[in-house]
Amino acid sequence: MQDAFVAMHGAWRRLRDPEKALSYLRQSVVNRSRSVLRHRAVVEKYAPKGLPDAPSAENGAITELERSAVVKALGGLPTRQREALVLRYYGDLSEAEIAHTMGISRGAVKSHTARGMAALRSVLEKF
Repeated sequence: MQDAFVAMHGAWRRLRDPEKALSYLRQSVVNRSRSVLRHRAVVEKYAPKGLPDAPSAENGAITELERSAVVKALGGLPTRQREALVLRYYGDLSEAEIAHTMGISRGAVKSHTARGMAALRSVLEKF
């Protein structure tokens, strides 16, 4: 709005009809406002998108250490427990699918999974 007043003051001598100065000023304010809004819309439309937050290098190193500790702990488990845990948490299979894949009952899957988780927990608590 202030820009419109300044522009009108600078162009006062060029006005054809000083009686219409108020309507000229109103129209100038409206036009400048529209121009600013159009400019903002274009800037927002073509503004570069920010990059997603990336985890820090320390976070990546810690995650890798934890992953390697889990893999090492899985390697120390009995075969059936390891298979049940890998199929459950890495393969994302249901108990029924694990039972079918391993050729055992669902109760055995629950047992192997529970025992494997307890063994992993005890090993990883030392980590």
